[in-house]
Amino acid sequence: MILVVALLVPSFIGAALAVAYVYVEQQKDQERTIAETGRAFALLIDNEMRTQEGILRTLAASPALAAGEFDEFYRHARAAADAADAVAVLYGLDGKPILNTRRPLGVALKGRDPSNLPALMERYGAARTLVSDVFYAPPVQRYDFMMQVPVLVDGKPRYFLTLGLHVGILQQLLERQQFPKAWIATVFDRNGRIAARSSEPKHYVGTLLRERTRRLAATTDRDLVFPSHTLTGVPVRAQVTTVPNSGWKVLIAIPSAEIRRVPMEAAALLAGMMAVLLVLAVAAGRWFASRAVAPIEYLGRCADRLADGEEIPYHPHGLEEIDTVAWRMVEASKQIRRSTRDLEHRVNEAILATEQAQGALLRSQKLESLGRLTAGIAHEFNNLLQTLTTALQLAAMQAKEANMQRLIDTCKRTVTRATTLTGQLGSFGRVQEGRLVTVDTAAQLESALQLIRGAVAESIVIDTAFDSQLWPVRVEPLQFDLALLNLAINARDAMGGSGRLRIAVQNVTLAAPDAPEGLAPGDYLRLSVSDDGAGMAPEVMARALDPFFTTKSPGQGTGLGLPQAYAFATQAQGLLTLHSTPGKGTRVHIYLPRAHGADAVAPGAGQAGAGAGVSRGTAAPDVVAPPPHQPFETGAAAAPAAAGVSVLFVEDDVLVREAVVEALAAAGFAVRVAVSGDDALAQLAGGQAVDIVFSDIVMPGSVSGIDLAAAIRERWPALPVVLATGYTDRRVSIPGVKILAKPYDVEQLIGLLGRLSGRR
Repeated sequence: MILVVALLVPSFIGAALAVAYVYVEQQKDQERTIAETGRAFALLIDNEMRTQEGILRTLAASPALAAGEFDEFYRHARAAADAADAVAVLYGLDGKPILNTRRPLGVALKGRDPSNLPALMERYGAARTLVSDVFYAPPVQRYDFMMQVPVLVDGKPRYFLTLGLHVGILQQLLERQQFPKAWIATVFDRNGRIAARSSEPKHYVGTLLRERTRRLAATTDRDLVFPSHTLTGVPVRAQVTTVPNSGWKVLIAIPSAEIRRVPMEAAALLAGMMAVLLVLAVAAGRWFASRAVAPIEYLGRCADRLADGEEIPYHPHGLEEIDTVAWRMVEASKQIRRSTRDLEHRVNEAILATEQAQGALLRSQKLESLGRLTAGIAHEFNNLLQTLTTALQLAAMQAKEANMQRLIDTCKRTVTRATTLTGQLGSFGRVQEGRLVTVDTAAQLESALQLIRGAVAESIVIDTAFDSQLWPVRVEPLQFDLALLNLAINARDAMGGSGRLRIAVQNVTLAAPDAPEGLAPGDYLRLSVSDDGAGMAPEVMARALDPFFTTKSPGQGTGLGLPQAYAFATQAQGLLTLHSTPGKGTRVHIYLPRAHGADAVAPGAGQAGAGAGVSRGTAAPDVVAPPPHQPFETGAAAAPAAAGVSVLFVEDDVLVREAVVEALAAAGFAVRVAVSGDDALAQLAGGQAVDIVFSDIVMPGSVSGIDLAAAIRERWPALPVVLATGYTDRRVSIPGVKILAKPYDVEQLIGLLGRLSGRR
């Protein structure tokens, strides 16, 4: 019983507070409703007056009135006034009536109507629309009001046109609103004279409101709420709202007893409900007291099983509080079991994610190791090929016999093939600045498609879907073609020689939520290669990007196709994503960042790429692409162009140094030699005057070619610098420094040095 009493006392307090709250809120709600209704009805009256004003404005703009054709205007005005059960009167500026639609045209008319329009004209001026107060019109024996507008002719007022309207139009508008029966809605003019009333209009229209009500309404144009009495003496709560543009007002009065009735009914209903609930609570409390022991013991056993991690069976006892607690304990036991399973699942997922991350790290380390190995080999081969290229060009200058020239040309073609192979070796290493070009993507794709069509069987249908204006990208064109070719060959093998190969290229702008993991938001070119082949199992997918991993038979594949495409995308600062479903095919996306600014090329622009036989593209501003082939002139023909130009040639490889020095000397350059970056800086600091510096990038010692270029830019900013690279893991980001990829053409080198020295 103590428990029951403890429950009842707060319940009684809560019930009393709830009843008081409902009472207050209901009163506020009724006041808000009255205010909103008053404002809405005032706007309706204003709209009705604007409609009548529109009729006046239309008549005032009549061409017949402007031309002084009163008979024509009279016909129009009478038709419009009769339709509105009104009278139209035209006055001169002196206030004398000219015509009245209730009188024949030409009949002598008396003075103004009994309205207060003259007084309003003195107060507000005659240039605006005026609405008079209510007045009694003896000719028609009813209460009317007038509206007046000026008639402008050639921009100046010539007449005043008035429209006499019956207050019945406002009464009709009021009756259409269907206000509650207990409400009293009244429309009155500036003087407090009633124009329309929802209750007994015939008795009250034309009479004045109580003096106190008139005085309060005249004090402000804002909404006003105050206690008052009706003309019959009933206490009311009154809401006065001003009608815009006319100065008339709307009064909505609700009897005070009506205002109290609704809150009292709501409060009484709530109090009754609370009383019933309290009685039921007392009965339930007594019943609970007699049945509480057994269910509480049941809850104790449930708590023990919950502590042991067991799932609890639910047995209802018919007591809401006990059953609720028991049900919560049952749900808690299920949730604990689910959480345990979820935790195990998440642990497994975390283990799998860790394994995948370790796999990605291992794959990255393998690619990096492979890249360093192949890049080192490529660097050494490029130095050898540079020596051969230069020596063959010098030999070609000196050879006179046709057989000797053919042998030299054969050697040149062999060097070109070797250059292409070293370029492929660079697929897994850091990209060479000298081989990066900004390509016209559409032209580059056409080049790659020719290779793909030659590599896949005719039984494979190739579908292409390219955007109309593809963005340019900055890549190594050879690796671009090789990546697409590798993906197409993998798709061909997955489809067993027949099927559909789809290649789509789109411009995409990736926002932060949509960008794949590891890819920054921005503009990208997305290359998609998909097939409808056998697809890959998850365990194959996990190793698909590992170098040398292949599911093909020995001798059928190297396992470098997908890794090459992955390395190409990484080199271009993009991303490769792989999606495959067993039995449904494989889809590969390559995202390449869009080239901007000075790197961008217009569609269709073509120029040979730098380096080993690359396809269409255009060189970046600081990357020199080989010019069209021209004869390599020597002696008197070439020497004047380079005569007097001194070149500081920095190269650590003896063979390259000997061959290039001889070629530059043959072209007329005065060559100074440095065997390292430290040696070059020492010569320049010692006062060695040169016109241009041509240096290798990778050299022994503490100063690389990049460090040398940076030091020259800082200390001798006007001295041109050209760098040559066979391989480097550092990017060149020094403005104005030109880059040549080894093996470079001697004619290309001489032309570049000549242009730079001439520019200086």
